[in-house]
Amino acid sequence: MKTTAIIQARMGSKRLPGKVLFPVKGKPLLGWMLDRLSVSNQIDQVIIATSIDKSDDAIEKFAHDYGCEVYRGSHDDVLDRYYQTARSLKTKPDFVVRLTADCPLIDSSVIDEIIESIQNTSLDFVSNSEPLPSSWPDGMDVSVMSYSALKKAWKIANKPSEREHVTFIFWKENSNFKCKRVDCYKDLSKYRLTVDYEEDFVLIKKIILNFINKNIDFRFIKMNEIIDYLESYPDLIEINNQYSRGEGWKDSFEKDKLTK
Repeated sequence: MKTTAIIQARMGSKRLPGKVLFPVKGKPLLGWMLDRLSVSNQIDQVIIATSIDKSDDAIEKFAHDYGCEVYRGSHDDVLDRYYQTARSLKTKPDFVVRLTADCPLIDSSVIDEIIESIQNTSLDFVSNSEPLPSSWPDGMDVSVMSYSALKKAWKIANKPSEREHVTFIFWKENSNFKCKRVDCYKDLSKYRLTVDYEEDFVLIKKIILNFINKNIDFRFIKMNEIIDYLESYPDLIEINNQYSRGEGWKDSFEKDKLTK
């Protein structure tokens, strides 16, 4: 079975433009993320899916310089971008892993766990973060779908929220798809490890530097090691805990109302 991870990435974030290429020790966040994905035991291929907007030329250049495949598609219809990315491959994947570039600390072992939970089953879609509430840290978000389910979703999704956020169509339309949510071994949802605001980047940078300044290979740092570090320095958690999960969904839901 072939598993392809597709990372959606763009420069035009409303809340923190250019965040995916913000550097830590000279390496963009997207580079740190790719490094961590490289040690996955289940991912066979990684592709960065960005938009055709001029502003995303920088992401394409980064991908080429880093030796990563890149596909450019629709800016707003991210579901189409995902499907066209997978469809463009000479050998179609059995499974597609949906990842976002604002989760640079994603743990490859968490990804592998979610991939393994859909293999050899009749499930169409497995996620550790949807539907909410998620018990995982915000920033450890992984969703895996079969290629056939992605194709079906691409055909039937029609709401703006479903086209923009890729996975909404799966867990909002359970009659069409067999879905499962994988919960964390305990509730770690209070930890925010994603990058949407300046404070998020401040925390992410501190986390990365904590490990690499000790000459530790950050590719292999597990989620629990990051959590242990934060629990040892509780003040760090206060840096960005004023923000809530799913805030970026609000605009799409407003667009849904306008299309009724």
